[in-house]
Amino acid sequence: MKLARSRFIGASVTALAVSALVAGCGTVDAGGGSAGGEDGDKFRIVTVSKVEGITWFQRMSEGVDMFNDAYGDEVEAYQTGPAEGDPALQVQIVEDLIAQNVDAIIVVPNDPIGIGPVLERAREAGIVVGVTEATQLVGTESIDFDIESFDNADFGVGFAKGLAEAMGGEGEYVTSVGNLTSESHLLWLEAANNYIAENHPDMVLVEPTPYENNNDDQQGRELADELLSTYPNLKGYLTTTPSGGSGMASALRDKGRTDVANVSLTLPSVAGPDLEDGYMDFGQGWDPAGWGWALNSVALSILKGETVATGDDLAWELGGYESIVVDGQLILGNDIQPYIPGQFSDGNYPF
Repeated sequence: MKLARSRFIGASVTALAVSALVAGCGTVDAGGGSAGGEDGDKFRIVTVSKVEGITWFQRMSEGVDMFNDAYGDEVEAYQTGPAEGDPALQVQIVEDLIAQNVDAIIVVPNDPIGIGPVLERAREAGIVVGVTEATQLVGTESIDFDIESFDNADFGVGFAKGLAEAMGGEGEYVTSVGNLTSESHLLWLEAANNYIAENHPDMVLVEPTPYENNNDDQQGRELADELLSTYPNLKGYLTTTPSGGSGMASALRDKGRTDVANVSLTLPSVAGPDLEDGYMDFGQGWDPAGWGWALNSVALSILKGETVATGDDLAWELGGYESIVVDGQLILGNDIQPYIPGQFSDGNYPF
């Protein structure tokens, strides 16, 4: 029998209002629980990534594995995901997990709205549902909680400041996202573009709709070549995926160009050489391992009937979730990590 558990009582919010929730506070009381999963066995917690096989989600899986090792007497936690960033493939994975009667499902959605109905069916089946990068689902019956590693608007402004400094506050720039259904990517770009428009009027966004790179390294490189050809006066590029930033760095390196500011979501191990060689000007990210750990930590707390409250430490040893903010179904960490040239000149990358 599935454990009885209460729903989060959360204010209904829209994705664009997330930044206003940073000042919120509260607790999550998950109600009754027990020390084991179905029939006294371990709780089965499954994390579903956007796409498997890329560095970002490989690092996330390390955090899930570390959580499983640390709490192995209580849980069986693992990560899976589609071979490509296809929302329909994610839905199928969730449907399979519902059929398997797992205890908790955590999803990093490619399309938050599209996956909402199947997540609601999971909850109706008694499964705890957590998401991330999906604030559009906050306040709905589709989820129990959403963990965001930081305030999305703050993260977007960080990109904007890095790009503006690298471009000297003027010139043409263009943007790309993983997919146009990637909520968090669009939120970051909206905040970045708004900051630039308000503070750097001589910077011009030449294409209002961001390009897509599908979180794919080859497509990231092909897109970079296309952009450099299409916009001969291009001075800046802002992308919300490591594939986008690495693709542009590769194109600039092959062409021997350092005249285009390249700013990207990235990881130290991915961006380090490009930052040092002048083919990336600013990177920003967070540790996906801590992300995976934090999501699993909250899911386990709910399954055990424990309270998750503002100020709690989710016990990730590298920080970023040591004083969370809880506002209804939304939980915020503070794991924004900027990366700049010279930071990894010794060749040592934390992840």
